Amino acid sequence: MSLPGVMAAGEYAYRGDRYSYEGEMDNEMARMASVMCRATSLGVHMECNILGSVCGDCGLTSCRGWAVRGNRYTVCVMSNVFCFLDNNAGSLNDILKLMRDNVNPDSDSRV
Repeated sequence: MSLPGVMAAGEYAYRGDRYSYEGEMDNEMARMASVMCRATSLGVHMECNILGSVCGDCGLTSCRGWAVRGNRYTVCVMSNVFCFLDNNAGSLNDILKLMRDNVNPDSDSRV
């Protein structure tokens, strides 16, 4: 939350029944964000595993996270941690570096 442009950040349970967050969203938005992040993470991991089974050296396995960048906002997810970024006020590179350096890569095995 301390980096420029971060609107909200949080963590969700892989079972989909719990989440925590800080920032500019209400509880219902945080619940929907955690559901979206979990569902998208499951799909991304499945696609990386399928591609990895036919292309072992393509560099996508093991997937640590994903990001979707729109005109104004970006969603970044690594493991079970999410971040919503205002593109005009912050740096996606800074967010991804912080997440890569601080989110445990071993927790991806739960997805």
